[in-house]
Amino acid sequence: MPRALLIVLDSFGIGHAPDARDFGDEGANTLGHIAAACHAGHGDSAGLRAGALRLPVLEGLGLGLAAQTAGSLPAGFAADIKPCGAFGSAIETAPGKDTPSGHWEMAGAGVDFAPGYFPAATPSFPATLTEALIRDGALPGILGNCHASGTQIIADFGTEHMRTGKPICYTSVDSVLQIAAHEETFGLQRLYELCYMARRLCDPLKIGRVIARPFVGTDATGFRRTAHRKDFAMPPPPGHLLDLASAAGRAIVSIGKIGDIFAHRATGQELKGADNDANFDHMLAALQSLPEGGLIFANFVDFDSEYGHRRDVAGYAAALERFDARLPALLAHLNPDDLMIITADHGNDPTWRGTDHTREQVPILAFSPNLPARSLGQRKTFADMGTTLAQHLGLPVPEFGIAF
Repeated sequence: MPRALLIVLDSFGIGHAPDARDFGDEGANTLGHIAAACHAGHGDSAGLRAGALRLPVLEGLGLGLAAQTAGSLPAGFAADIKPCGAFGSAIETAPGKDTPSGHWEMAGAGVDFAPGYFPAATPSFPATLTEALIRDGALPGILGNCHASGTQIIADFGTEHMRTGKPICYTSVDSVLQIAAHEETFGLQRLYELCYMARRLCDPLKIGRVIARPFVGTDATGFRRTAHRKDFAMPPPPGHLLDLASAAGRAIVSIGKIGDIFAHRATGQELKGADNDANFDHMLAALQSLPEGGLIFANFVDFDSEYGHRRDVAGYAAALERFDARLPALLAHLNPDDLMIITADHGNDPTWRGTDHTREQVPILAFSPNLPARSLGQRKTFADMGTTLAQHLGLPVPEFGIAF
């Protein structure tokens, strides 16, 4: 019985979506602009990387040609390469550019509602929300209450937070409420409990995620966020790939923040590492022990959180090259009838204005030792991936998407 892997390079878009103008993102291209910057020598960093973007394994799987189906061949990529897998691009139909909607759609769920957002004004949150959060969480108040960069707002309010016990609450153009608190003076478990309360309060507002953002340090030593981030997402629409695999009794391994994104429902064994490399270790170990009919669903968030949002071109490029260098070990452990799909959930062009996600098409790199190389073209929905994997695993197919 075949096995399947769905691997998400979080934020790795390959060209603006047809409706990108509606989001202010016409012209955004995460891969294209990173490749162009590296090709021109602007994506270099002393001791980190230098020169053109080098992704030989991903290019061999058809990455450059996938980008071409979305609009243009990236700088330094060959147009005449003979790929070893099926390649294409996909357009998101969900009305947003956030992590949950992208993942839900690629798993074959229909996302037909618009998420809620908080305005850029200060205060950003409605008084009813903050009053309930303070009351139910027995808080002396909150700090922030605005749109902000996560690292900057902790630097701005960290000392006052430690002195007063008021958590730091902030948002962005994404559908999100983030709550930062010191792991030691406020307490990690208390932060999680507060975010759980906030999740309930945000449900009527259709806010996609509440995120716990713990940090350590002092004003003197410098505050730094820890690996104990936890997302509290809205539950996804039913009938997606994970639901179908779980109902069939298949082994499921969710790596990175997949468990958080799917509200820990039908997510099987959940493994979360501190960074991309740790999550790759988890994925490799899980594949070696995955039984027949099993599914691995993995998210690699560093591309988005560490480099996309921080507009770090060189860091993003170096992270892509590190991921590419590890792929041969994964490919070596695929069985002849296994199917692996590498994709993304949205864009986050590190050369773009602002610090937020970009509305982009995503790559589809589908590889199996027994799969012929061919172009999948431009797919009309991310859901084609979930439907394809369900069909491959012999499961009932989701309602949305067309298998390729």
